[in-house]
Amino acid sequence: EADAGEYTCDTGDQQTTAAVLVKAPPVLFKHWLKNEEVEEGHTVTLCCELTKPNAPVEWRKGDTVLQSSDKYEMRQEGTRVELIIYDAEAQDG
Repeated sequence: EADAGEYTCDTGDQQTTAAVLVKAPPVLFKHWLKNEEVEEGHTVTLCCELTKPNAPVEWRKGDTVLQSSDKYEMRQEGTRVELIIYDAEAQDG
């Protein structure tokens, strides 16, 4: 259960209330993506590392959000995230 909310101290005669706001730290990159070069028909893996484990991420090619398929596999283990591109084609670059 989240700890954010209003808390009250009540003496019976008086009460005082305070709001608690819990701010989550931003998810930052510890290791960024690096450019990769691969022979056509081979598999290429892009990987980066985040500051927060199991943070939700979205992979995109241009403006297109990628989904898991025979072509793309997304893996996430702790702070490490990977995109595997199978059977690279020249137009994929």
